[in-house]
Amino acid sequence: MPLSAPPGLGYREPMTFAAPRAPDTSAERNGAATREALEAVRCAPSVLDGIRRADDLVVAARAHPAAALPVLAEEIHRREDQVAAIAAVHALAAVPGPRADVLLTGLLGHDEAWLREHATWALADRDPLPGAVAALADLVAGGGFPGMLAQRTLQVWAPAAADAVGGALEHALTEVVVPGPRTRLAETLGLVPGPRPAELLRAVAADPAEDQGVRSAALEALVDRWHAGSGAAADLADLARAGARGTGPLAAVARLALAELHGPGPAAPAPGGLTVLQSFLHAEIDRDLTHSGRGDNGGIATLLAQLGDALSAGRVPGGVARVVTVSRGTHHEARAALTGPAARHVFGVVPFTGPPVHMADAWPRRVAAERGLRRVLRTAGPVDVLHLRMADVGSMAAAAVAAELGVPWVLTMAPDPHALVAARERAGTLTRAGFGAADTVEHLWFRVRLLADLAAGAEHVVLFPRPDLARDARELLGVDPDEAARCTIVPEGIDLGAVDRAAEQVRAGTGPQLAELDAVLAALPAERRGLPLVVTVGRLHRVKGTATLVEAWARDAGLRARCNLLVVGGDLVSPSTDEREQLTRIDAVLPRDEAASAGLLLAGHRPHATVVAWLAAVRRGRPGLSSPAGVYVCASLKEEFGVALVEALASGLPVVAPDTGGPATFVADGVTGVLVDTREPAALARAVADALDLAARPDAERTAETARAMVRERFSIEVMAAALTTVYDDAAARAADRSPTP
Repeated sequence: MPLSAPPGLGYREPMTFAAPRAPDTSAERNGAATREALEAVRCAPSVLDGIRRADDLVVAARAHPAAALPVLAEEIHRREDQVAAIAAVHALAAVPGPRADVLLTGLLGHDEAWLREHATWALADRDPLPGAVAALADLVAGGGFPGMLAQRTLQVWAPAAADAVGGALEHALTEVVVPGPRTRLAETLGLVPGPRPAELLRAVAADPAEDQGVRSAALEALVDRWHAGSGAAADLADLARAGARGTGPLAAVARLALAELHGPGPAAPAPGGLTVLQSFLHAEIDRDLTHSGRGDNGGIATLLAQLGDALSAGRVPGGVARVVTVSRGTHHEARAALTGPAARHVFGVVPFTGPPVHMADAWPRRVAAERGLRRVLRTAGPVDVLHLRMADVGSMAAAAVAAELGVPWVLTMAPDPHALVAARERAGTLTRAGFGAADTVEHLWFRVRLLADLAAGAEHVVLFPRPDLARDARELLGVDPDEAARCTIVPEGIDLGAVDRAAEQVRAGTGPQLAELDAVLAALPAERRGLPLVVTVGRLHRVKGTATLVEAWARDAGLRARCNLLVVGGDLVSPSTDEREQLTRIDAVLPRDEAASAGLLLAGHRPHATVVAWLAAVRRGRPGLSSPAGVYVCASLKEEFGVALVEALASGLPVVAPDTGGPATFVADGVTGVLVDTREPAALARAVADALDLAARPDAERTAETARAMVRERFSIEVMAAALTTVYDDAAARAADRSPTP
């Protein structure tokens, strides 16, 4: 049950979690093998194991389809165990014949959203079904995650059924007048080969009465088709020039199209080493990290910017010569990036129309992500290795483009959403009987399978250090961390040079970043200016626990009397949905206009250089505004590393951190910090108080030096870059060995 990919993208066989057994032919005639495989899903010790065992059910159904069909239909109809019912839907897709066709097509209109979604996904594993095309086109128009799944299925079917798929989309366009659905339909029409879709797209792109978003989608589809060798450049240039004369989203798309049509072409190969592309499409990453802490611009954005510099510094002869770091942005920014200066570390942009959306809501941007990544790869010159992280739409798109172009990839594999599923199942908040509802919201099954497929196609898998790495890798991810040829454990790192420069600035006592901090602290009343600071840095998102920390601090009178709380991160002026949720919770505890007088300072997001300087200042204090001996708090529900957390340790701050995940491998509990269950506000408040005690101890300076030494030895960005360079060299070499010789 792999994630289906359009023909020609070259996905490898998916990771198999349990080896198929040899069939017992006599038993299969009665459907016994299918029942046995289905029972194994039902009786699996965990939800995750049930998802993995669904592969065996597919094998059993494919081996003896006639006997399997009534067994699977019965399970889907019963739906008592929703994990088993979903497994049955995907197994049903392996059963040929009109009866299975009718059942799967009927599920597209089922009352249960989770059954509709999995049927939409599973249909991509079948030959095109004319009776399902119109329903899938309607789902595309509806948008969201189901629309993305329907779009993928139609894309898989389009090469073999271009007339049926194109006809359904054309009919839907004649019926739908709302711009959003029309935009999605036009984008999907661009995935259908043949002259008729191209003719319709040209008409839509040229129609001045059409909505600009719809025209933009049509024009972007035409540009992508032209790059694939379909369509005339002169005709396309005329369309783009007409669109570029105006204003709004169409003009931005058209100007980017013109830049592509008349651009300088791909860059030359990087001399003397590899070119590596790393992408994270949920942030805006620039060289100066000016967006740190806003929206999804968290620690990974900081990491990729600093890692790209370290990898491309040329410290390892014959290693990495150039890095292309790709993030999201506007069409204007993408156009500027096309003609940006040549450099060892290049920042590419994948443009999206509309405001940024959170990672969980970004699945409908799959096609735009693929098109943007193709553009970056065309202009970056030959890329030797891609590095993918997370089971998200960006990795999904990058893997598809990489497979299409024959570029190998490396995957950093973390147990997400695996650890979340396991934890919620243990807590009783995720059950088999209610799995479908949770899956509809969080797409758990899809993300688990996507990560498995990304790992199966990767040349190498990188793992984070964790307290129980071997167990988690095997039980949650199905990976053997001891397989050296396949897996490497690589701790993440920070730029210690930035930490040292910040410390020097604080020792000097002046500088623009310190002036900014002083302006924030000036909002404190006089009676609170002699207190140390508790600081937290990061995105305003529920997984980061910011509001929980504020609630814990505000509700503990003793803690509130001991310190002020400085929250760095988030867009306070134009907050995203996630940021607004956290700010609403914070305001419910301390209204914004009263917060500073009570000791709560909301500073919003700040550039990375400012954040590092503030961490150093929290340790040393600011004359007349805050006392020394502050602490840093990471209140995340889950954290694989924590860039700001490690920077705080390197700055000499005692820290509070979650007692699971990566931090538990490097925070010495009761020495350099306090490990705590961050889900519990009262426990979190006690941990902050304990950390303040550590900061005030007579030997605090010696302990701070121990923490700094540990970070320098284990977590410098240079150490991380050196380890990854070896991984990239090996991945590129193995891919080259498989390439046909001329």
